[in-house]
Amino acid sequence: MPEQKTMNGVDTAKLQQVISAIKDNPELAAFKFRARNHWLGGTHCRTTIKDFYGMSQEDTSRKQPFVLECDEPAPLLGEDHGPNATEAALYALTSCLLTTFVFQAAAKGVKIEQLDVVAEGHLDLRGFLGLSKDVRRGFTDIDVTFHVKCNASEEQIEELCRLAQKYSPVFDTVSNPVKVNVRVQTPATAEAK
Repeated sequence: MPEQKTMNGVDTAKLQQVISAIKDNPELAAFKFRARNHWLGGTHCRTTIKDFYGMSQEDTSRKQPFVLECDEPAPLLGEDHGPNATEAALYALTSCLLTTFVFQAAAKGVKIEQLDVVAEGHLDLRGFLGLSKDVRRGFTDIDVTFHVKCNASEEQIEELCRLAQKYSPVFDTVSNPVKVNVRVQTPATAEAK
């Protein structure tokens, strides 16, 4: 029986199996992730994440849903039940960059001792509040810093950071325009269907 090899907590044999399967069957690469957000009052809402579509089938293997609270801090009229949506965007970005870095390091045999990714987003509320047409509603800049301790040279670490940016789905999503399809469903429109 072959010995299971892991690097940075990643089963590199399974990683290679997934890559090979997708190379052989590109349709396996199509995934649909879902989030259901429910308003609780004021600026407080709750997102539930459970099932998704991937590897050519619905995946319902998660026993329990992930539940994420979202709210605004007191200065923005919230009750601080959780991070706000822009902070959640930074959570998604840093998590994805970190995961992509880990996968790239594992594939290259780089052992990570410590890895932290810190992001700071710059936001001017005048855009969100409609006080200025000249101010963007979202982040104007996001500063990301990788704090890395591993068995690689400075050049190798820089290359891993470049690869994390190149292959991170969330980095791509926030760095490039994405088509977002929005529709509204009311009780009346639901009955009409």
